[in-house]
Amino acid sequence: MGHASVGQLVAEKAPAGAASLSTQQVKSFDRYADELVKWNSKVNLTAITKPREIAIKHFVDSLALLPYLSVTDRLLDIGSGAGLPIIPLKIMLPDVAMVAVDAVAKKIHFQRHVIRLLSLTHIEALHSRVEELHRSHGQQFTLITSRAFTRLDRFVELAAPLLAEGGVLIAMKGDHGDREITESDEALRASGFVVSSVVHYELPDAMGSRNLTFMKRCEGP
Repeated sequence: MGHASVGQLVAEKAPAGAASLSTQQVKSFDRYADELVKWNSKVNLTAITKPREIAIKHFVDSLALLPYLSVTDRLLDIGSGAGLPIIPLKIMLPDVAMVAVDAVAKKIHFQRHVIRLLSLTHIEALHSRVEELHRSHGQQFTLITSRAFTRLDRFVELAAPLLAEGGVLIAMKGDHGDREITESDEALRASGFVVSSVVHYELPDAMGSRNLTFMKRCEGP
């Protein structure tokens, strides 16, 4: 028996809330991983290049958001880099409207290449500074995420003008998320936001602890 492909590993290790992957989705994850490694030799996209680590640390980790997305959502991924978590989510949720934004042109070129290659729809990769996005996309998104992109207070500052009424921010963080919440608490409240919940999870094969920090606008005066 040969080694499992990246797509097969994703199918095997995907979080419990994820639906089983179709043959086409497995192939999409395989092609995405191939392109990530190929482009990475020319464009610095990731330090993670071993197939099993790509499958778990990048793709399975991205799918931790799946249970919190519905078909009526409009998702924004800030500082999306190599397309994480947005492209794995799009492979699994083809009908959910999604937008990625990154200030680095080469990373957006890579995302657009993958989007074309995998024939993904209802997804747009924007080369822009997120600070300028409110001019065209103000209050348009029901869910905004960012994966290890910046401090919580800075994430809230950047995302707030883009968040629809009643929308939710979800920061994807590593091991030190709790400490950062404590450090950012005052600044978050000053911005009119509060941490509503934190979900801890372990990546498969002992590849690390992660957490999702959910934030929403404070209610009342």
